[in-house]
Amino acid sequence: MSEPLIYDIGSPGRQGATLPVCDVPITPIPSELVRANLDLPEVSELQVVRHFTRLSSLNYSIDKGFYPLGSCTMKYNPKVNEDMARLAGFAQLHPLVDNEGAQGALALMYQLQQWLAEISGFKAVSLAPAAGAQGEFAGILMIRKYHLDRGDTKRTKILIPNSAHGTNPATVTMAGFVAVELPADANGDVDLKALREACDDTVAGMMITVPNTLGLFESHILEVVNAVHDCGGLMYMDGANMNALMGVVKPGELGFDVMHYNLHKTFSTPHGGGGPGSGPVGVGEKLVPFLPGPVVTISEEATGDEEAPLYAMTMPPKSIGRLKAFYGNFGMHVRAFTYIAINGDQGIKDITRHAVLNANYIRVKLQDTYKIPYNRACGHEFVLEGHFEGVENIHALDISKRLMDYGFHPPTNYFPLIVPEALMIEPTESEDKSTLDGFIDTMKKIAAEAHENPDLLRSAPHTAPVSRLDEVRAAKQLVLCCRPIPEQGG
Repeated sequence: MSEPLIYDIGSPGRQGATLPVCDVPITPIPSELVRANLDLPEVSELQVVRHFTRLSSLNYSIDKGFYPLGSCTMKYNPKVNEDMARLAGFAQLHPLVDNEGAQGALALMYQLQQWLAEISGFKAVSLAPAAGAQGEFAGILMIRKYHLDRGDTKRTKILIPNSAHGTNPATVTMAGFVAVELPADANGDVDLKALREACDDTVAGMMITVPNTLGLFESHILEVVNAVHDCGGLMYMDGANMNALMGVVKPGELGFDVMHYNLHKTFSTPHGGGGPGSGPVGVGEKLVPFLPGPVVTISEEATGDEEAPLYAMTMPPKSIGRLKAFYGNFGMHVRAFTYIAINGDQGIKDITRHAVLNANYIRVKLQDTYKIPYNRACGHEFVLEGHFEGVENIHALDISKRLMDYGFHPPTNYFPLIVPEALMIEPTESEDKSTLDGFIDTMKKIAAEAHENPDLLRSAPHTAPVSRLDEVRAAKQLVLCCRPIPEQGG
């Protein structure tokens, strides 16, 4: 039985708040701003609290269970991160305060810039982009401005493998370039022959995800980088999958010119509805002058052991400009700083080792039950096919919906597009072996159900607050209020 809507439990005259007697003259509200028949429920404070608490308990979160959500790195956000972000000196710092009054915040941002640059082997970092997609956009705008600054106006194409993240072609188009898709070879890597044929003097650069969305580290990545550089292009790395690399591989040392970081993936800041995101960009020497700004710089060096340097906000000389008001999502910077500081050098390496180990453990345990099209050692994630030989009309979505009955969040469905019925699985380093074993056993049980009683999958979920929804209809016929819309003519 569904919970009653808050409208259903309202009664005339109930109030959720009691205001004190006004001790200043009351000014009438302009009549044009007053609505006499505002349709709001009349409920008590206790009813409001209980209503929203019930709703919150229906939400699935990393604090409640396992997210095998490939490419999204839904790992645990340590609570100490939240404590640090809520320190009064950070949380209550007004964004318009001058540099002198924000030295602590600027020092944190400067150190975070340095740490991110060190982790990825880049010359400099800007924390300005507000999300990974905006970091991508910043990277491609820098590549565009680099070529235009040199008077090279004929470079109109960006190469993108078909195993890249879906935002990459959109970013390229928004920046005014033409996206050129490159196929994968039999091993899931970029097809080198196709790449070399596409490289000419109209190529501005290449966007590539490492590891790619198949979870595979490009086995000939240096040849890819060299091919693009040899034709005068620049290399952009989508850093969303840095959870498989940090502390082990430095993209800047591989030859990449620019990369965005997802603080809400790799560095444990809140993700999705718990956001906001943050997508700093790191660059090599060529692109330092073009960074989005402002960036934190040292305006006056420390003069003694007891002194600290003075920090300032500076716009790079050829900057692509501001991407956001103020200085990026500062609360995310505090959380990422805390995460790196606590883990340290060895901890950062261990995060990657455990993320990769966990993904390969699940892959090997499921390889005899599900088809894994590119079944080789993976990074932090891998992709399997969500259908079974000899079983009709069972799809990846059915497997995902059935997982919900067993208390697991579904993995990513139908991406990447080059794998039929794709299920992309990423356990992250957060999960222990017992959790992984429980997930593996459930995936095997669902495979058995698909053969023995496929209707269990087709009609799932059975234990969720609502049954399977008509997602196509929901997308086309939006209901934007919590009261049913009466049928026309009814």
